[in-house]
Amino acid sequence: MLTNRNRQKNIIIVSFLVIPTILLAVFVIFPLFKLFHLSFTDWDGMSKSIGYVGVNNYVDVVKDSDVWVSLRNNGTYFVIHLLFIPIEMFIAFLLDKRVRFSKGFKGIVFLPYIINGVAVAYMFSFLYSSQGGVLNSILELFGVAPVSWISNMKTVNFSLAAVSIWRFCGIHVILFLAGIQSIQGEMLEAAKVDGANSFQLFTKIVIPNIRTVIEIILFLNVRGALMIFDIPFVMTSGGPGKSSTTFTLYTIQQAFTYSHFGKASAMAVVLLLMIVILSVIQKKVISEKR
Repeated sequence: MLTNRNRQKNIIIVSFLVIPTILLAVFVIFPLFKLFHLSFTDWDGMSKSIGYVGVNNYVDVVKDSDVWVSLRNNGTYFVIHLLFIPIEMFIAFLLDKRVRFSKGFKGIVFLPYIINGVAVAYMFSFLYSSQGGVLNSILELFGVAPVSWISNMKTVNFSLAAVSIWRFCGIHVILFLAGIQSIQGEMLEAAKVDGANSFQLFTKIVIPNIRTVIEIILFLNVRGALMIFDIPFVMTSGGPGKSSTTFTLYTIQQAFTYSHFGKASAMAVVLLLMIVILSVIQKKVISEKR
């Protein structure tokens, strides 16, 4: 009887290990190797023949001025999200039972994150519209001239970054809140007894004790800023001109608009390497400050 139980146990364990491993190999590892393979070819996405071009695709990526324009646009998202991280931390600190109806506020803060990205983009397109848009209608009430929020090269990236902040701020707040609630209450109470105010509690106790959460948020910031796609694609299609084209959007255009699957694959590899390198640098900087 014991042997049969052990056999059944081993079968269950192996099944739970084998199935995820197969899925990982089929949907992650194999596509990753295929991506590297295509990045050295001139495949157009349709023809059966594939020509190998060596590192030419990577050279084209480096020389392409539009690639650098797209990275500059990604930088706008990165910097604005980075500036909002302290604000998100403080909001989480306040929501940790320090404001009335905090549970209701938690739901409100998290709600934008669970809304479909395309729906969010269409909603803000209506808000930003130059013809009868909500924001411009409010400005007109105060005698302010309408603003071309997403059709002006100077304002479009800031407007789109604001949409991204609205959508993703909630998940950051919830993660920070989880980190804050993991801090021992005795530590905070002792600091209060010693006369620490809310700002001192936040800077001297909360921040040092949630460094791991901060690292996670910073990684999400790097990855999210480099991979932003749906908001600029739906709201501006990268326009006007290339002024709001992000790196991922430009990669998709190379593949499906211009049929340059080889170059698009090289750009995807570069994107992966940028995320890894920036994350390693970020982790090293944070570790040195401990």
